[in-house]
Amino acid sequence: MNHAPLASNTAPLSQVNTLEIHAKSRPEVMERVLRVVRHRGFNLNALHMEQDCQQLRITVTVESTRPIAQLWSQLVKLVDVSRVDALEPQPRIHA
Repeated sequence: MNHAPLASNTAPLSQVNTLEIHAKSRPEVMERVLRVVRHRGFNLNALHMEQDCQQLRITVTVESTRPIAQLWSQLVKLVDVSRVDALEPQPRIHA
């Protein structure tokens, strides 16, 4: 007799992470950052950008069950990005 697996009462644990991205102020930078976030499977919860002379400071808050290191490692590879800092993660459980 075949039985379907019982549904688990525990929801997948996702993390809410905030990254601060420092980059050159160029029109295509924001598009590239958002493309990397989407392609790596992270949901964008918040976005804030400040421009200071030739530099941008972009703060993104993302949520995913994937490790934030995966997103961080892709963002630092972007040509115009000079630095990416990860701030404290906040665990969140989806119901």
